[in-house]
Amino acid sequence: MSVRVKVCCIASVEEARLAVARGASALGLVSEMPSGPGVIPAERIAEIAAAAPPGVATFLLTSRTDPEEIAEQQRASGVGVLQLCDEPAPGARALLRRELPGVKLVQVIHVRETGSLEEARAAAPEVDALLLDSGRPDLPIKELGGTGRVHDWETSRAIREAVEVPVFLAGGLHPGNVASAIATVRPFGVDLCSGIRVDGHLDETLLSSFMRAVAAASAGV
Repeated sequence: MSVRVKVCCIASVEEARLAVARGASALGLVSEMPSGPGVIPAERIAEIAAAAPPGVATFLLTSRTDPEEIAEQQRASGVGVLQLCDEPAPGARALLRRELPGVKLVQVIHVRETGSLEEARAAAPEVDALLLDSGRPDLPIKELGGTGRVHDWETSRAIREAVEVPVFLAGGLHPGNVASAIATVRPFGVDLCSGIRVDGHLDETLLSSFMRAVAAASAGV
C-alpha cells in the first residue's frame, strides 16, 4: 500500500512544483479561515490550481458552511476537491453533489474525546473521503486546522475502521512521527502543513525527509 501525501498550506506555484517534484499527490490551498496558517488570496489559489499537473489533486480548504458560497468558491478557483473544514449546513453536502458533479468532497472531522466517531459515520456516506485533524471548532474563534497538534491516533484508527471511504490523517505530523502514525492508523493518505516548514516556507530538506519516512512506512502497511 502506497500512502498518499497531501502537502497543505501551499503558498505559491513554486511551492506547488517543489511538493509535486518530491512526490506529493495532492496540494492543499487555504482560503479564508477564522484562524491558523496558510491563507492565500483567491486569485493565487486559482493560479496554483491551474498550474497543477494532471494527476495531482488540488484541495480548496474552506471554512464556509453555506453550500452556495462553497460552490461559488470552487467555480472561482477551479480546484478538483473541496475540503470542508467546518460542519456544513444541513443538506449542504447533498446540494454540492448536485451543483458540482465532477468535484470531490472531503469532510474534515476534528478528532476529540467524544463524538468524533459518530460525526465521521454520519458524514462518510455523503463524501469521497474524510480528513481527520486536530482543530477545535467549538472555540469562540474556531480552530479548523493548521494547529500542529497531534490527536489520539487510536480514535483515528477506530474511525478508519468504521467507515467505507478513504481517510486522510492530519494533525501535527512531521518526519519524526509519521511512520508511527501510519503504523497505528493505516490511513489512505497523510496531510501536513507546519511539520515541513521553516519560518513559514516549505523546506525542501524536511519535505524530502518526510517523503522518505512515508515511503518506508508504506512498505510495512
